[in-house]
Amino acid sequence: MGPKGMRLYLGLLHYPVYNKNRRRIASAITSFDLHDLSRLARTYGVKRFFVMTPLTDQQALAERIVRHWTAGYGAGYNPNRKEALELVAVLPSLEDCLQEIERVEGEKTVVMATDASKQNGRPITYPEATRMIGSGKPVLLLLGTAWGLDEEVFEKADYILDPVRGLTEYNHLSVRSAGAIILDRLMSR
Repeated sequence: MGPKGMRLYLGLLHYPVYNKNRRRIASAITSFDLHDLSRLARTYGVKRFFVMTPLTDQQALAERIVRHWTAGYGAGYNPNRKEALELVAVLPSLEDCLQEIERVEGEKTVVMATDASKQNGRPITYPEATRMIGSGKPVLLLLGTAWGLDEEVFEKADYILDPVRGLTEYNHLSVRSAGAIILDRLMSR
């Protein structure tokens, strides 16, 4: 689906993430995230948008929303929305996501996690990340929900993308807003 040779995937992880008390949780799926991030993914040529949660009721909710817009009444009502939501795949975990990408691509995926705070680890700048995506390697850009990705996820990531910073110290964007800024920085013409 993406531009020729580009193998960029987008992932929205709902577990493990932190709540505001820094406790590990599984966050709820929102229809806003599904709609807006799939449209974002389609606009920037992402090959697939993975939504990951181990909660079966949340998986069923996401699949019902996607089905409505890709095969149900919504498909005829809004063909543009259908085209975007066809990119969505709902899986139980990050591990399942990586296995699926490797099955399709035939090689190991580079995991580029995002974080609103400056993490220790393997930072990557936007220009470096853009070059990596342009190199033709399969890359998963991983977004977190709630109050951010659990430390366990950062340990599995190959890189941690520099955080989005505004002009103030306030830094609590919605995942949809952060995702839009990040993809634009990485992929705009």
